[in-house]
Amino acid sequence: MKNQKDIRTISELWINDKKQYVKKSTISAYMVLVKNHLSPAFGLCCQISEDEVQSFVFQKLEEGLSKKTIQDMLIVLKMILKFGAKHNHLHYEPFDVRFPTEQKNQPIEVLSRADQKIIMNYVQEHFTFKNLGVYISLCTGIRIGEVCALTWNDIDTDTGLISINKTIQRIYSLENGIGKTELIIDTPKTKNSIREIPMSRELLRIIKPIKKIVNHSFYVLTNEDRPTEPRTYRNYYKSFMQKLKMPDLKFHGLRHSFATRCIESKCDYKTVSVLLGHSNISTTLNLYVHPNTEQKKKAINQMFRSLK
Repeated sequence: MKNQKDIRTISELWINDKKQYVKKSTISAYMVLVKNHLSPAFGLCCQISEDEVQSFVFQKLEEGLSKKTIQDMLIVLKMILKFGAKHNHLHYEPFDVRFPTEQKNQPIEVLSRADQKIIMNYVQEHFTFKNLGVYISLCTGIRIGEVCALTWNDIDTDTGLISINKTIQRIYSLENGIGKTELIIDTPKTKNSIREIPMSRELLRIIKPIKKIVNHSFYVLTNEDRPTEPRTYRNYYKSFMQKLKMPDLKFHGLRHSFATRCIESKCDYKTVSVLLGHSNISTTLNLYVHPNTEQKKKAINQMFRSLK
């Protein structure tokens, strides 16, 4: 093959090509996977066998990476190899790797009802804009990047709706061969993530008087024209939870708690999925809908009653 190139070189060509079509944050994610995982393993190779890819999977599992993270790496690797084959830089042979059987799903972490009430009462009695962000997240299930990007313009106290239309994140970029990070505000994760979420009566009661006196272009968490970034807010949240002697729950656990409360309240699954901004309802079902023993017994009894 005259134009044969190694995978590191093909990766660079592929990323430059992809920049024309995908979001900056997506390119950043690709670059991180290539730089930290794919290039060290395959960068100098001009051909990869299925056995080598399988060994790579086992190695990453031993390093403690999740199946989902490794699957993302394999998706990127396949795209790079297909790009290389298309431009006659290498010969691509499709590979089919296997993952060890998973014994059980890890339960998601959520706040108990009692702890959630303590947090919400505390915020009402000790108002700060950063504390309000925790309250909003518990009442809407929005992601940390979405709450950091939220401005007062996004909150309509007349309709009682919060518009989620942007997110903020720190991404990795490469300029002149030098890696650096930058903070960007972009559209949310997927098109389904652009959504409107109704506010509860309690949240509306808190926000209504504030909305009358703030600069509508300011960010909610800072009440300034500059936002706070997710990493900084995550640190604040951690100290907030420690102060209240709450469980060591990740910020994303507030989103899980919102969804769990919705399911417990018998909300229909499609509505919960739309509120969360999931791409499809199966994501919501797989994460949050797990019938307990009593529900299973009820289903069996109902089925047999219908046979009589």
